[in-house]
Amino acid sequence: MTDLRHYDVIVSPAITEKSTMASENNQVVFNVAKKASKPEIKAAVEALFGVKVMAVNTLVRKGKIKRFRGTVGRQSDVKKAIVTLADGQSIDVATGL
Repeated sequence: MTDLRHYDVIVSPAITEKSTMASENNQVVFNVAKKASKPEIKAAVEALFGVKVMAVNTLVRKGKIKRFRGTVGRQSDVKKAIVTLADGQSIDVATGL
């Protein structure tokens, strides 16, 4: 994979209360492209951040139905990846790339 493809796989870090609790267990949560596979996510994180990845778990959060002034709308689906890092490795998502 090329370096530009790595930037297409990792969309953004997911900064939530639950993801900050997971950081205590050497885990980082990213929003990723819907078509990204686990090996692609692992390669992208290792190339962009220079860390050793032990495991990648993925989940798809289905979009909710929302109403605004009587009009029904739907939020998009989001795929998240929970990346477990090797011992001693860390990623500071607040600073960016």
